[in-house]
Amino acid sequence: MIRCPVAYLSRSLSVSAAHRLCSSHLTEEENISLYGKCYNPNGHGHNYTVEVTVKGKVDPSTGMVMDLQELKKAMDVAVTAQLDHKNIDLDVPYFRDQRIVSTTENVTVFIWKEMTKSLGSNKHLLYKVVVWETDKNKFTYKGEEEI
Repeated sequence: MIRCPVAYLSRSLSVSAAHRLCSSHLTEEENISLYGKCYNPNGHGHNYTVEVTVKGKVDPSTGMVMDLQELKKAMDVAVTAQLDHKNIDLDVPYFRDQRIVSTTENVTVFIWKEMTKSLGSNKHLLYKVVVWETDKNKFTYKGEEEI
């Protein structure tokens, strides 16, 4: 039996986007207390860094987990096209229509879901999504759901 090594491939990109932290489940006083300046009616922006990691067997013929250009294209569709220079709450239907609070936790989950669509037949390789909101705050999602 031939054993194939497993490797991780990560690619990162930057997007700039605005949002406002506001929960329809909370009163105005609770929103102000919880979100503080992030509850600003005009919103605020971030320069996010997004890192997507895929995990898989190194193909003995190509020497790759997956074609890096395919990962780049998938990230352009799933992340850049949908989030870069956008108001997350107004321009992204996932947040606007479902009334999901645009915390970076939820942005990270959104990117995971979009990456699974964008990767197509390679979606099983998706290992994790990491989003840096600032140089001190980062959020990671690995597709895990609590029941």
